[in-house]
Amino acid sequence: MPQRITLASIAEQAGVSTATVSRVLNGKSNVAEVTRRQVLVALDLLGYERPEALHQASRGLVGLIVPELSNPIFPMFAQEIEQLLAPSGHTPLLCTQNPGGTTEDEYIEMLVDRGVSGIIFVSGRHADTSSDVTRYQRLREREVPLVTINGNAPTIKAPGFTTDDRTAARMAVDYLISLGHRRIGLAMGPLRMVPAQRKRSGYEDAMRAGLPGEPLRTVEALYSYEGGAAGATRLLEQGCTAIVCGSDIMALGAIQGVRAAGLSVPGDVSVIGYDDSPLIPMTNPPLTTVRQPVTAIARSAVTTLLAAIAGEDVPDGEMFFSPDLIVRGSTGPAPKE
Repeated sequence: MPQRITLASIAEQAGVSTATVSRVLNGKSNVAEVTRRQVLVALDLLGYERPEALHQASRGLVGLIVPELSNPIFPMFAQEIEQLLAPSGHTPLLCTQNPGGTTEDEYIEMLVDRGVSGIIFVSGRHADTSSDVTRYQRLREREVPLVTINGNAPTIKAPGFTTDDRTAARMAVDYLISLGHRRIGLAMGPLRMVPAQRKRSGYEDAMRAGLPGEPLRTVEALYSYEGGAAGATRLLEQGCTAIVCGSDIMALGAIQGVRAAGLSVPGDVSVIGYDDSPLIPMTNPPLTTVRQPVTAIARSAVTTLLAAIAGEDVPDGEMFFSPDLIVRGSTGPAPKE
């Protein structure tokens, strides 16, 4: 330990006694796990490297395969999962997918070769109805536990945990209808993906129930800023005064698309996103969005995976989690005609 570290400074940061800090630093066993972690977190926050003697032996690696990290929702899931795995002594091995980079199948082989205890898939091929699902069947045959997050294709046999996308889209449309909007559009990701299919179903349910006879206006686009801008342009051509987007990143692009058309948000067009990642309240205007319950989903996924790793029987099938509509400044009453 460098001399500049004092027991008192660590104790103050951790909210424990110096005696407790001493026991943790000396590797004593008579310290509660939650207290031990408080001290380790204090070391991290104070900018000190943990002494080698404090590195806890890992019970095994857990593969965590996520899409690219430019969409803030995926780092949110990764961080929650890492924090939830830590108390059990499991270490996540983060694998990120970028266009033209390492494929999901290549990551799977690498993780299996490293002897991972299990794998968590976030928004992966498991949600693609056009994808070959035998990769997951082979993992089951090799007795590698796995769980998925954000939508299982009908042929997938694995525990899945997902936001109720159908309800999410329905909530967004119902809210826009309550504001007087009639020409409501949906900009979503590729329809081969289960979340996009469910969002479209929810949109159609709400439109048919609240605005019978009103044309349905939907466009497919990439889950990106550019995709949102392009989708908004196409929906504006159809006269939309409100747009529901498949992600917050798409919604930010949609707002830019609205402004490029010489219109304002929310004066002329209301926009709703999906995810509610950390910086979204700071956008201009602050984005109305549907919040994914990231912590609850991650906790259930990790708990189930650890149970499977321990040899317990865990049921296949999906568990759906209720979203919340977070109303902010990007939505307002329909413009008067």
